[in-house]
Amino acid sequence: MQSGQVIEKSYSQLMGEQSAVLTLKIDTDEPVELRDFVGAFTSLANEFERFVETTYDNVKSDPKMYVREVRSGCIEADLFTGLVAIAATSIGNMDQVLILEDFVKRWGQRFTFLRKGEVPDGELETPKELKDWADAAQSIANDPIGGHRLEAAHFEDGKRQIKASFEFKAPEARAVLQNIEDRRKMLAKPETETHRRVLMVFTRSDVNDANVGKRSGELVRIEELSDKSMPLVYGSEIAEEQIKHEIREADDNVYKKGFIVDVIVKMVNGGKPAAYSVIDLHQIIEISD
Repeated sequence: MQSGQVIEKSYSQLMGEQSAVLTLKIDTDEPVELRDFVGAFTSLANEFERFVETTYDNVKSDPKMYVREVRSGCIEADLFTGLVAIAATSIGNMDQVLILEDFVKRWGQRFTFLRKGEVPDGELETPKELKDWADAAQSIANDPIGGHRLEAAHFEDGKRQIKASFEFKAPEARAVLQNIEDRRKMLAKPETETHRRVLMVFTRSDVNDANVGKRSGELVRIEELSDKSMPLVYGSEIAEEQIKHEIREADDNVYKKGFIVDVIVKMVNGGKPAAYSVIDLHQIIEISD
């Protein structure tokens, strides 16, 4: 054996080492296309890796899928999570069980978000995530009686105990696919929105120059758009020169002035405002206390 060569463990070896596994059961009335079959399992492994990465700072995973049983109308596969503690800690059997339980709960929660078409801000925003969820749903979407069931199971004294489970059927899978397509289109919309002649006031100023298109370190509020202060970006050199003159050289307090401007609202995450970019200054007015 060459130095550094990694020896893959067998299913029975992994089963002997880990007392908790994820089991995916796909029930179908018709044969599953090979691409959909593979996508159902890889999407689960990908989502589990994301879950561990974003939820646990000191844990990493190396999931491996094994098809355990194929019979008429049913395919079963086990996912061994490969959970490893990064720091000088260990992951006990009960820790593994709790992690798998939490994952199944989040899996069900995220599927429900997609089924209802009501995804919270910050959730399911990347093309890779949406592709994985589409692959998970596609595996049974075209089957008349298709079912997709995920279980977190724990083995104790040779007995298999289901700690958490979530199941969806073909009609729900089709609804998810449609909502994923709608979400893809929504997230692909241009992430800017222009507003003309709005009143902008400073809530934090800075005398230093800023590169065009970069955050200036200043905060402004435009009440016509939001009651929250947002980072300011200068979208043109002329607008920056005019506004910086008022900050640096004018005798009056900049916080007692209003700026009538054209702004582009910079968006992130499919429509969440992130900054105001000033592209034109029309007028400066005095604001009473």
